[in-house]
Amino acid sequence: GKDIVQFAKAVEISHSDIDGKICRTKRKAGDSSGTYAKYGEETDNNTSGQSTVAVCGEKAGHNANGSGTVQSLKDSVRETLKADGNRNWPTSREKSGNTNTKPQPNDNAKAVAKDLVQELNHDEKTIVA
Repeated sequence: GKDIVQFAKAVEISHSDIDGKICRTKRKAGDSSGTYAKYGEETDNNTSGQSTVAVCGEKAGHNANGSGTVQSLKDSVRETLKADGNRNWPTSREKSGNTNTKPQPNDNAKAVAKDLVQELNHDEKTIVA
């Protein structure tokens, strides 16, 4: 967990444009005007919940109670992993009673890796390597 925290800090400081391409939160499926998922310590993303997610790049489960803007890697690290990286890495956590966006083994690690491969161009991949 500490390594991903340091990686995220380095990317945010030196290449904020790259940070903005990794772990981008999304709106509820089919919703073009609602709020985006927001990062938090535990996923509470039911259709009547807070649209809070602890997994990288997740979509909101509700069209309200989220973030008015897209959140990215720096937000994910700040809100879900905390400074020491001991929470939600490599697997996210959920609030008791959450029924949407269930944690999967290594879900955060897989989501970050997926974004690094799929969302970055060749030059950006070279920079983060």
